[in-house]
Amino acid sequence: MRTTVNLRPYRLAVAATVAGAALLAGCASNKGAPNTIYDFGAPSAQLSTPVQPASLPPIVVMDATGGAVLDNERMVYRLNYADPLQARTYAGSRWSGTPLDLVTRRLKVRLAQAGVTVLSATDAANRVPILRIEVDDFVHAFSSTSASEGQILLRASVLADHRLVAQKSFAHNAPAPTQDAAGGVAALAAGTDRIALDLKNWLSTLDLQGK
Repeated sequence: MRTTVNLRPYRLAVAATVAGAALLAGCASNKGAPNTIYDFGAPSAQLSTPVQPASLPPIVVMDATGGAVLDNERMVYRLNYADPLQARTYAGSRWSGTPLDLVTRRLKVRLAQAGVTVLSATDAANRVPILRIEVDDFVHAFSSTSASEGQILLRASVLADHRLVAQKSFAHNAPAPTQDAAGGVAALAAGTDRIALDLKNWLSTLDLQGK
């Protein structure tokens, strides 16, 4: 007697596996045109949240530093609901510069708009405080297939006369308007703007005048 094997459960399992993989890949798909280049866009005339005029001395803002993943033009995202330990990159989209460059420029612009006199490293002089930024995280993170946010984490250190005045970590998670590369860009730009405001307010609490 010949035994008949029912392959239907096996085929259903394979189909479910393929569908699940397609869902994981599709939730963070790049909907833009191939080789789309993004930056933070032109900053608005002022920060969205009003701030008091800065009562700070001129400050040197050094270029932001960070890990190797932030020192190239690739756009990174994570599927935190599936595999939060895997950093993925959008195949058809990239930054116009490195995330470290984008964060540096945005922070300088926003601090200047808030009334801070921003100097570069070449303008450094004795007794001028120095602001150093180290970016620990800068990623488009998906909490599910239908929700994501731009996650930014950085540490700011202020030095004066070769001594550490203060250090603080800043973090902000900004919701992404769409679940693709463009949505991640919008969220990361908004998050960087928010951290710039928090950074300026923190600087205002420090004694940078050397009195």
